[in-house]
Amino acid sequence: MKKFFERLTEKRILVSDGAWGTELFKCGLRAGECPELWNEQNKEEVFALAKSYIDAGSDIISTNSFGGSPVKLSHYNLQSKAYELNKTAAEISRQAAGDKLVMGSVGPTGKFLMSGDISSEELIESFSIQVNALLDGGVDAILLETFYDIDEVECAVKAVRNFPEVPLICSFTYDRNAIGEYRTMMGSTPKDVLKAMITLGVDVIGVNCGSGYHNMIDLVKELRDYSHNIPILVQPNAGLPETIEGKIVYSETPEVISDSVKRFLSIGVNIIGGCCGTTPEHIKIIRNTVDKFLSNQ
Repeated sequence: MKKFFERLTEKRILVSDGAWGTELFKCGLRAGECPELWNEQNKEEVFALAKSYIDAGSDIISTNSFGGSPVKLSHYNLQSKAYELNKTAAEISRQAAGDKLVMGSVGPTGKFLMSGDISSEELIESFSIQVNALLDGGVDAILLETFYDIDEVECAVKAVRNFPEVPLICSFTYDRNAIGEYRTMMGSTPKDVLKAMITLGVDVIGVNCGSGYHNMIDLVKELRDYSHNIPILVQPNAGLPETIEGKIVYSETPEVISDSVKRFLSIGVNIIGGCCGTTPEHIKIIRNTVDKFLSNQ
C-alpha cells in the first residue's frame, strides 16, 4: 500500500482516468442494466476501457465498481454477488494497469441515515464487503467518490479502516447555489467537508462530477485555500450533457479543457482526471498539460 504514497510523492501530480459509466454506455450498456455485472459478462469490454486510459497516459485508474456495495446491488437482486463482482472489477483494472496504480471505486448507496433508510451498522457492513473484495483483487487505494453525505462517508471510512494502512481518497460532489456558494446535496460547505475528512484521517480529499472543468476552478481554489497541505483530487464532468440528434453530448471537448487544467495545476492539485463525459482523448490532453507543467518547474 506504500506504493500509492511513494508514486504520489515521486511524480507530484498523478493523472487519473476519465468516465466509466458514460463510456460503458457507448460499448452497449443499456439503461437499467447493472454496470458491475459487466465485470462477469463482458470482461473484454471492461478491460479494454481500463486499458484505453492507461494507453492515454493515466498514472492511476479506477475499477468498474462504483455501485458495487451490497446495498446498491440489491436493486438488481445481486447483493449475494457483491464480493465476486468487486474482486473481478479490481482484477480487470489491475491487469490493465500493469505497473500503474489502481484505486477501487466505491460510490454512495443512495440510502440516508437521517431518514432511517438504513443504519450505520448496515452501511459499515456493506462497505466492508466491497472494500475487502477490491483489496483482494489488488487495488492500491480506495476511492470513495461522488459522495454528498458526511455521515455516510464516516461509515465508509470506518469500513476502510478495518483494513490498516490502506490509502484512502474521498471525493464529494457539489452544486453552486443561487448566491454562488458551493454546497453538497445535504447542504455541507467545502470547508465543512474538508474539516470532517481531516478529522477522519482521509489521505486525499477530492471533488468530482459537477458541471464541468471551468465551473470547478473556484471550488478547488476554495479547498486549497482552506488547506495548503492535504493532497487534492479533481475529476470534473466534461461540462453539461446535451441531447443532439438523439445522442448525449458533453459540452467540454478535449481541446476545451486545456486552460482549465492549467488553472488546476497552478492552484496545486495532486491528482487530476475526469468524470462523466470524459474520454481517453481528454486524458491525453491532461497528460500533455501535466507533463509540460512539470517540465517548467
